[in-house]
Amino acid sequence: MAAILPGSSGTRLVETRQRGWVDPYAGLDAFAFARHAPAPGLAAHVDHFWVVTWTGLAEPYEQRIVSHPTVNMVITEDFHRVVGVIRGGFSYTMRGSGRVLGMRFVPGGFRTFLGAPVSTLTDRFTEIGEMFGAAGTTLVERVLAEPDARAAITLVEELLLGLEPERDPLAEEAAALVALAEDDPSMTRVDELAARSGRSTRSLQRLFRDHVGVGPKWVIRRFRLHEAAERIYQGLDLATLAAELGYTDQAHLTRDFTAAVGMPPSAYARLGRRP
Repeated sequence: MAAILPGSSGTRLVETRQRGWVDPYAGLDAFAFARHAPAPGLAAHVDHFWVVTWTGLAEPYEQRIVSHPTVNMVITEDFHRVVGVIRGGFSYTMRGSGRVLGMRFVPGGFRTFLGAPVSTLTDRFTEIGEMFGAAGTTLVERVLAEPDARAAITLVEELLLGLEPERDPLAEEAAALVALAEDDPSMTRVDELAARSGRSTRSLQRLFRDHVGVGPKWVIRRFRLHEAAERIYQGLDLATLAAELGYTDQAHLTRDFTAAVGMPPSAYARLGRRP
């Protein structure tokens, strides 16, 4: 169910399911998922836009998400909010036919729009109209009235570009460190990331709270859970995986995994074995 669509900058992206979706291949034929690159003027702040569409669902479908250390802005008929980093699991139920248009900010990338520590948004859902005032309320109305997803994305880009966001070296440093934690599965401790950053542990914690919204320990552990979910889904051994990802034992991984994903690893592995 991959789709190839043009991004704002003209880049054509091959679209696939994302890490963090629980049971990402369930109901695959019922949904279309696409990702769009942001306009060049937003690339320092926005990672990508994402669009999910569905038609004629016979039964409601609940998609559970194990979140990333990022801020998202989401617009659909019954939900139009800025979503801070959500440390627990959360879900969205799809019914009938519809579309979700979202944008994932670069870690640290929302700091310039917020004008305050991103930790003030953590575990919070803020109405777009509350965040951006009358312009935000109008944006939601126009996006919901626009049937073409590409045109709807342009409306969001116009609002954000009109705010004249400035590049922030600290936000870019935070984003690079988050990427380092994500890309290196062997990284399991904050002191390792601090050493790679050239900062003290306390300085690193302050940087992450201000620009990412959560501490580096949470970021590292969340990425290792994403890694665990992907590998458990593929049927890999849990005890070996726990040791590789820095957990004290299999029970420790099981507790963290169950709290985030909503089911124990054994049940999640069975999903991956379905025909």
